[in-house]
Amino acid sequence: MTSGRGSAGGLPPLPPHLDPRGKRRPGAAARTRTARRVVTALAGALSVLIVVVSAYFWSTYRTLNDNLHRLRIDTGGQAQAQGAPGGTSASDIDGKDQNLLIVGNDDRSDMTAAEVRALHTGRDGGSLNTDTMMIVHVPADGSKATLISLPRDSYVSIPGYGMNKLNAAYAFAYHDAEGTPDAKRAAGANLLIKTVHNLTGLSIDHFIQVDFIGFYRIAQAIGGVPVNLCHNVDDTYQYNRTHGEDGGSGLKITKGHHVLDAIQALEFVRQRHNLPNGDLDRTKRQRYFLTAAFRQVASAGSLVNPAKLRRLISAVDRSLYVDSGFDITTLVQQMANLSANNIDGKAIPFDHFADTSVGSVEVVNPAQVHRFVQRLINGPTPSPLAGATTVAPSTIEVAVLNAGAASGAATQNAASLSKAGFSASAGNFSGSGPSATTIEYATGMENQAKTLAQYVPGATIAQARVSKLTLVLAGDGVNAQATVKAARSAPPSSASASATPHKALDSGCIN
Repeated sequence: MTSGRGSAGGLPPLPPHLDPRGKRRPGAAARTRTARRVVTALAGALSVLIVVVSAYFWSTYRTLNDNLHRLRIDTGGQAQAQGAPGGTSASDIDGKDQNLLIVGNDDRSDMTAAEVRALHTGRDGGSLNTDTMMIVHVPADGSKATLISLPRDSYVSIPGYGMNKLNAAYAFAYHDAEGTPDAKRAAGANLLIKTVHNLTGLSIDHFIQVDFIGFYRIAQAIGGVPVNLCHNVDDTYQYNRTHGEDGGSGLKITKGHHVLDAIQALEFVRQRHNLPNGDLDRTKRQRYFLTAAFRQVASAGSLVNPAKLRRLISAVDRSLYVDSGFDITTLVQQMANLSANNIDGKAIPFDHFADTSVGSVEVVNPAQVHRFVQRLINGPTPSPLAGATTVAPSTIEVAVLNAGAASGAATQNAASLSKAGFSASAGNFSGSGPSATTIEYATGMENQAKTLAQYVPGATIAQARVSKLTLVLAGDGVNAQATVKAARSAPPSSASASATPHKALDSGCIN
């Protein structure tokens, strides 16, 4: 356990090829990564996404709803805001969209004898720390799904417990609660939900907890997941006690197209050694695998196979704890048209690593996380420049400054703008200028900037601390025109240019 409270009993060691420990992160003390937190995250997200693709199997979903293990958990923004620091209400920034908080811990108590033999691991105990946390964001129209990863070592304020790692919130409340095991689980879930709400600004509408074996069961029920590897993989080296290094994932496979079985799936998503970009490649693998698995289940062949659907439902049903209001059929209706091409995934940002009394942590800025989440789910905030209208040039005063153009360029450009009706003056730029000719404007000058851009085809538009609208001439040959005729054939570039179209996460090969 990473915090000083709520430690669970020790677990029997896993065999080398499934030992979840990884190399320490360079420069950060005592940081290890476990396969369990990787696979339970994928299990949670995958279990939610998979069960929403077969909209016409209503009776099956109703049966699943009846059999899910439900906890009395406070969901919804109002309940979560009660846990905000100082009793203040943290606003819900996602409107009527749905957010499902998926968490995983190392509960292996319900493994079958066959699963114990297949994975070469014990059935005893497990940590209460939620080493895996992920928000599945579903917009009201169900057109896409976004997986927002919440790193377990994020250093956050836990209501009633002070600063600690995010993964400790559930364990704190579980151990301090009284009553049945389900009452303790609900207490842990409630505190974690409030902590995540404060961190992200999102209202958590539903809670889903997944056990360790869930990923294996789901992968087994699917019947194989297709992947395309860019390179040969050999991650079978063993634990080295002399050098203090842990063993590999056990995956050994050639480059090219493969269909992974359940054990290979475990190895694929947990590998961190022998990858060109280490943890970065492993993160890409997780997103790739989720999307490929969803695509596999959403295919017509999977949906019309009753035996496979029954195995899938059984795997999900045996591995989840959910809030009392969670309804599979409602989610099915909302996400019936979801395509694998419209699944995206990112992790929340953090400022830096730090060593604290609770170990090595990732220091996060909640305000920064709020902005990140806002942009992720709603897209960039529309620029005032985009909605600005043009005005008469005669109402605009503009300073034309030479910052690397040919001698006399500022005077010549100012003359062209004066012919167009602007009040233009010429001068030299002080200091190091931009590499491209730029129209600089301050807040409130959007209309003026958009008007000037019509007369300077190819100029970049940027907000800056300027007292008047300014045209900075670089040595790129971009010049002002006396009319807008030339500008129409070459629209100006700006910071508000459209984003690169989304590319399917499982397209191409993966390291």
